[in-house]
Amino acid sequence: MSVLDARSLNRAALARQLLLDRADHPVLGAVAHLGGMQAQEPQEPFVGLWSRLRDFAPRALDDLLTGRRVVRTHLMRRTVHLVTAEDVLAWRSRHDAMLRGRVLGTYRRELAGVDLDELAAAGRAVLADGEPRSMGDLARAVAARWPDAGPRPLGELLVAALIPTVQLPPRGLWRTRAGVRNAPVADWLGREVDPPAPPGTDPVGEELVRRYLAAFGPAASADLRAWCGLAGLPAAVAAVRGELVSFRDERGRELLDLPGAPRPDPGTPAPVRFLPAFDNAVLGYQDRGRIIDDPHRGLSVTGARFVLVDGRVSATWTVKDGTVTVAPLRRLTRPERAEVAAEGQALASFLSEGGSDRVTVGAAPP
Repeated sequence: MSVLDARSLNRAALARQLLLDRADHPVLGAVAHLGGMQAQEPQEPFVGLWSRLRDFAPRALDDLLTGRRVVRTHLMRRTVHLVTAEDVLAWRSRHDAMLRGRVLGTYRRELAGVDLDELAAAGRAVLADGEPRSMGDLARAVAARWPDAGPRPLGELLVAALIPTVQLPPRGLWRTRAGVRNAPVADWLGREVDPPAPPGTDPVGEELVRRYLAAFGPAASADLRAWCGLAGLPAAVAAVRGELVSFRDERGRELLDLPGAPRPDPGTPAPVRFLPAFDNAVLGYQDRGRIIDDPHRGLSVTGARFVLVDGRVSATWTVKDGTVTVAPLRRLTRPERAEVAAEGQALASFLSEGGSDRVTVGAAPP
């Protein structure tokens, strides 16, 4: 079994994530290929798509959101993701148990004794008038029946787990600040999510394996689980194993992959890329060593935005008043600093719609 070193895995991940070369995909196709984009910070997917697509126009994503072809919803890992309408309809039921389990794990004491079916029915009754609601408004509408639980646990359980919901525009539109208004998926998309598969079958799980490997492979089963949050996928992996090829990483872990997926030469140059907060290129693995060094791994869950240099996390960035500020995590060579500055200028211009191209690259840490 061939061994893939960290650089080989890095270049494969960059290629699958559309970060090695900007792609000509339409926005809908890119979101589908990536298996969704983490999006709890509403503006971050715009940077993620700008870094991945050639000539990306933010209004194209706006049109998909208002046109109900892409939605913002709780899905993988119980985090808000930007996914295609087709994927949320197909995948949501497969995630239900995980979503419930994660909310109940967070609020186990507060939600003890709450009948989940009764709570779901109460929440659906409130939403039956077709009026979108914030999580707080929905929770307060049912809180009198469960006064000991508190509105926050009730709201999270309803919106993130018991009732498939989407966050409606203008939330998530380009350069728009708007609060969260939730509506049932069925109301927004015109049909209910697909029902669970019959016992003993898992077609959605099998498709998740294929889709994950297309966007993140080669990868271990633990990486797949870290991406989607689903623990019950061993049977799905076993069912599609005959379609896959196997490798080992330098730690000896088995890595699975689609046979025809790109695995570039490890010497392939990797351009500087700016990633948004919580980008799945970093978070979508249990072993993130292919893209970020262990001393910096903790930054990936704090909302830090990363700069990839030679394919690896090498700096963080922020933007304020039209200026992109880069803080290196290691010493950058003069050519690297120049490439970071040039890409930072392009990002500043994108974020300001041509109003600024200011960028500052700080000194290396001592």
